[in-house]
Amino acid sequence: MIIDILTIFPGMMAGPLQESIIGKAIARELIEVQVTNIRDYASGPHRTTDDRPFGGGSGMVMKPEPLAAAIASVRAADPSVRVILLSPQGRIFKQEIAFELSRLPHVCLVCGRYEGVDERIRNHYVDDEISIGDYVLTGGELPALTVLDAVARLVPGVLGSDESIAEESFVGGLLEYPHYTRPEIYEGHRVPEILLSGNHAAIRRWRRQQSLLRTRQRRPDLLKEEILGSEDRKLLAEAIQRERED
Repeated sequence: MIIDILTIFPGMMAGPLQESIIGKAIARELIEVQVTNIRDYASGPHRTTDDRPFGGGSGMVMKPEPLAAAIASVRAADPSVRVILLSPQGRIFKQEIAFELSRLPHVCLVCGRYEGVDERIRNHYVDDEISIGDYVLTGGELPALTVLDAVARLVPGVLGSDESIAEESFVGGLLEYPHYTRPEIYEGHRVPEILLSGNHAAIRRWRRQQSLLRTRQRRPDLLKEEILGSEDRKLLAEAIQRERED
């Protein structure tokens, strides 16, 4: 999979692309990440990429010419590339979108800055817009890295195990169950006995129940979107009753 990132601050990408799972995936050539400086496509001695907005107002707007030229260079190499603008006005990034993008061979992430990009870029040069949440950042670089991380880890071979992906939060619409590791007792707090029982069927049932309960407690909005089967409803009812008794 190829991921292009268009930005006026390419230095912000250097560290994250060299570390941890993403760095290893790049080194193993499971993914290819290409960072392009939009300023390379700007004209004039100062390589200016922004200007004052027509109609007045505060802030600056990213000029269309450098952005369009940078996008065109990516499309010239691969006309099928999916070009995505990171923008507060985009659809909210969720796990299903990460899965959707991970199945594409080539994605281009465009990092906006200042008050945003010239509207003609949004209307005529990008295929999609994504927001990582209902808040405002100084630019699209951190959102681009967030999307990159979420998508790249779903590419086959990057994590090395499809099983771990299948049980993660938001896969299947629920939050993940609690995790524990050694030591068995830490500062008087004991690991739940069920996890030490060796009864794998009982452990799976407990984990599913905990996943349902945690989602109800922390993200009830997710639970409202799920159509629970009779067994899940039973597990959740038992957990709620036990919670009330405690």
